[in-house]
Amino acid sequence: MNSRIASILNLKYQPVALAWSDTKPEKAMEFKEGGWACVMFSFANAARGKTGVFSRTTFGCWGGGVGLGFGNRYVDFPGGEECFHYFLSSGNKNSEIGRAVGEQIGQSPGSGEFHVDFMEGERYLKGPEETRAFVENLPIIDIPADYVVLKPLERVDETTEDLKVITFLANPDQLSALVVLANHGRKSYDNVIIPFAAGCQAIGILPYAEIEREYPRGVVGLTDISARKAVRKLLGSDLFTFSMPLSLFREMEGNVDDSFLFRNTWKALTGQKAPES
Repeated sequence: MNSRIASILNLKYQPVALAWSDTKPEKAMEFKEGGWACVMFSFANAARGKTGVFSRTTFGCWGGGVGLGFGNRYVDFPGGEECFHYFLSSGNKNSEIGRAVGEQIGQSPGSGEFHVDFMEGERYLKGPEETRAFVENLPIIDIPADYVVLKPLERVDETTEDLKVITFLANPDQLSALVVLANHGRKSYDNVIIPFAAGCQAIGILPYAEIEREYPRGVVGLTDISARKAVRKLLGSDLFTFSMPLSLFREMEGNVDDSFLFRNTWKALTGQKAPES
């Protein structure tokens, strides 16, 4: 399955397809069961040509389990949801339960950086109440499939695979083009969102939620500072994700021919010859 948009925009990396499956792909990268890893690391490798697979025991981290659609995995965070609320905000040093859990974490080998963040907080939100509200408002879902697969879009067989989301990696100019194109055939101006969310949530549960809307929106992601740190060596420092459910992808692909992509402004901005229609 190919994308004219990706070709015209001259994306550095291949679009990444996210599919649900009850069958594990052969030779796919998979995290160790119960081990810690970042979903966006696997996403970056998919953009570079590999296939990754996740299950309810191999999603890498608690947020990754949530982001991919394996239910509310924050309940499994050390100390439960309460400690997660402090972890994302002001730190578990401010919680009696958190201090006790933190002492146990500190005794575990290799826990140094996580222990510091656990106690001091990532400070992405002001306090635990803000984090609680954030979690409550996430479109958390337990998907009706055993696996989530990430792979290059060009390797997808749409007739046999349950394709849910397509994600482009875009620099600022390319992202601007995707925002314009997402609005091209609409009678409204707010057809793209940039939510506060984990990198995996912006390619997973947030575009999942858009599938249910009459007019699905594009979701801009990789504004997650932790995710950007995780993928910088693989992808560089100037890219964001633009994710869309399959229906929006088709809509945008169908609007290419009559769009700005063949006009002089885009040609001047990119310094390239306008593509032939």
